[in-house]
Amino acid sequence: MASASAPATLPSGPQPGVPVTQAPGARPGSSAGRPVGTAYGTPVATPNRPASGAPVGTTPSGTVTTTAGKKSRRKLVVLLAVAVLVLGLLGGGAGFQLSKDLPAATLTAALADTLKIPGKAVDMPWPSAGSAEIMIEGLGRLGRSGDTAPAAIGSVAKVMTAYVILQEHPLEGDDQGPGITVTAADVADYNARIPMGQSLVKVTAGEVMTERDALEALMLPSANNVAHMLGVWDAGSEAAFLTKMNAAADELGMDDTDYTDPSGFLPSTTSTAADQVILAQAALKSEVFAEIVALPSATIPVVGKIRNYNDLLGSNGVFGIKTGSTDEAGGNLVFSSHLTVAGKKLTVIGAVFNQPGANTPEQLAQVNKVVRKLLAKVAAVVKEYTLLAADPLGEVRTAWGATSAVRPAEPVKVVGWPGLAVEVRHTTKAPGPEVETGAVVGTVEAGPADSPVRVELRADTATPDPSLWWRLTH
Repeated sequence: MASASAPATLPSGPQPGVPVTQAPGARPGSSAGRPVGTAYGTPVATPNRPASGAPVGTTPSGTVTTTAGKKSRRKLVVLLAVAVLVLGLLGGGAGFQLSKDLPAATLTAALADTLKIPGKAVDMPWPSAGSAEIMIEGLGRLGRSGDTAPAAIGSVAKVMTAYVILQEHPLEGDDQGPGITVTAADVADYNARIPMGQSLVKVTAGEVMTERDALEALMLPSANNVAHMLGVWDAGSEAAFLTKMNAAADELGMDDTDYTDPSGFLPSTTSTAADQVILAQAALKSEVFAEIVALPSATIPVVGKIRNYNDLLGSNGVFGIKTGSTDEAGGNLVFSSHLTVAGKKLTVIGAVFNQPGANTPEQLAQVNKVVRKLLAKVAAVVKEYTLLAADPLGEVRTAWGATSAVRPAEPVKVVGWPGLAVEVRHTTKAPGPEVETGAVVGTVEAGPADSPVRVELRADTATPDPSLWWRLTH
């Protein structure tokens, strides 16, 4: 029986009669026809090699990754972790920060307390002799000229006589006031003054004049005898009445005035233009006084019609007040006039004293000539002027640093004259956290406190909102 044979050993290399399969296009004898990593079908371990020179790795799924890609992914993971950590730390705090009320903005504005109307100083046609002063009620003194030493003022003294009577016995509306019975002493005083050529109104014993009649006789034809009669009627004697006159002067601040008779006939009754302007202001507060001195004429008992010696009434807006003339005093006039500027009715008060002339008509003609020139100049220079342009005066600043300029909504214009110092005040109101374009943040006031010009202060632009970062960190 035949024995079992040993396994046959296959010869290496191609065998005769056994076909060899080659890949299409492969050269005979090349390895292109066998699987990669095998030698004639025998598995061979093949180390990883970079493709095109780059290091590569094979994931279990067969995806090829680079080393640089792994580093980028690790960095992203770290950043995400940090972000998560920050948000975790802020947590509810971020929501609280974003919901907080914003702090109020601050408003600053710089403005002087007094500003002067710009322009060349006014050159007034002041008289070459005597003294003069002009002021505009509510605005101030326009100017003065001449000697400020006290001098005789003539019948201008009667303004104080009327002032004291109306203070002691006030009248309102059409009131005539109490009756004043003319006494024999009053008649005797009248007769004694005739030889001296004084201004007088005839009186008769037993005649009854009302207070208003007496004041009209005092202020229109300038009756010296009625000044004496009123003084005695009020105070019991002329001396007692003079005490009242001088006390009133002191109370008004007329430091350079001394009354020695109620009519002003005596040259020892002295004052200044400045003092008499002060008195005129006070006297015109009585509507009855202002009405009487504006009368061209009136009718009183015994003499009938009387005429006002103030020939300027009705011209240049003049409505008062009192003339006065003596040899020692010269020509004098305390005057008042109305002037309308920019829709505002102004009261001009002035005094021109001690004008030369050979007699009363010449003296009064000279003083009237001066006053007309002065009032014409006043009308030419007293106008509406721009005191403050609509330029930035400050700013609104938010807590996060945004700003908006603050300026008057329009130029601040006032009535006055070049060089006039005008009081200026500004008020502000606390802004909110931010402002809108044109928001009103205050006011500017200029002029007298009782009748100022008022202009709003406004923000130029809206302030931007704060950034998210600012809100999270403040």
